[in-house]
Amino acid sequence: MPNESLFKPAWWLSNCHLQTIYPALLRQVPNPPDYFRERLTTPDHDFIDVDFCGTGAKPLVILLHGLTGSSQSGYIKGLQQALFKYGMRSAALNFRGCSGQSNNRARSYHSGETEDIHFLYQTLRQREPDTPIAAVGFSLGGNVLLKWLGEQGQNLDLFAAVAVSVPLLLGLCATKLDKGLSKLYRGNLLKDLKSYMRSKHQHLENSGYTQDAQAIQELGDLSEIASFWQYDDCVVARLHGFADVHDYYNRSSSRQFLKSINVPTLLIQSVDDPFMTAEVLPEAAEISPFVELELTTHGGHVGFISGHIPFRPQYWLEQRIPKHLLKHINIQA
Repeated sequence: MPNESLFKPAWWLSNCHLQTIYPALLRQVPNPPDYFRERLTTPDHDFIDVDFCGTGAKPLVILLHGLTGSSQSGYIKGLQQALFKYGMRSAALNFRGCSGQSNNRARSYHSGETEDIHFLYQTLRQREPDTPIAAVGFSLGGNVLLKWLGEQGQNLDLFAAVAVSVPLLLGLCATKLDKGLSKLYRGNLLKDLKSYMRSKHQHLENSGYTQDAQAIQELGDLSEIASFWQYDDCVVARLHGFADVHDYYNRSSSRQFLKSINVPTLLIQSVDDPFMTAEVLPEAAEISPFVELELTTHGGHVGFISGHIPFRPQYWLEQRIPKHLLKHINIQA
């Protein structure tokens, strides 16, 4: 059974759409303290950019953003500031092409792509073999995190993990975004994804990566794509070796990996999330003893805003996530 959450939404943001849209449009977060970027060369000779907050020998938390987001997303930088106050460093991974510069391969990022987080984890663990490390993912980044945790099983040295607003069954979530007001989110996300692909193609051509540019070119005209079912079939599946969109969704949905997780993991989901339906939520038999499911009645998608005074929001996740991490680092210690 899921745990009852203590989250109470702000009365002035009680609607799930307001919870979702308010921080995306109105929240501006300055860079956290001790902030610096490092570029890592990946095994396939591409790169990922990682934005760190904090130095020294403190515990380190890997952060994963959502679809069309980046390390500059308000929920990432806000959590970095909160973790810093609680005595933890953080490393915010920008998925390929999301750091402000297109990556050097046709390959992109997607909901099931776990090679880059594993590469970052291995890099950090090799550098700091004794440092307590945790990981937090939001939305698409949460799906990537849960899938990776399940794939790796007992092979990870992590003290805890948190996943928020996760599209646990990708097909159901893609269909949900075709309905009602959720279509507004779909339209904005697809617009950003098409822009991402155009920028990538231009960068590859201009930089002389002819073969990779050709792979993008062969996808054809993306302008008429109007749903995630179409985009994921035409772009994600073809670029990343899936037979089709059904194969991509079946292999990449994270719910099937929950039973194999061996790291103390908090999964925070809102029942009113406009990106999904209650059908995506797992049954108790599907969840590892290491996974704690916390359901809120309200909260929207990566919202979870409380506070009694209008326009003075309190971002509950920035209290709840550190609380979970500190609980388990203390147990480990």
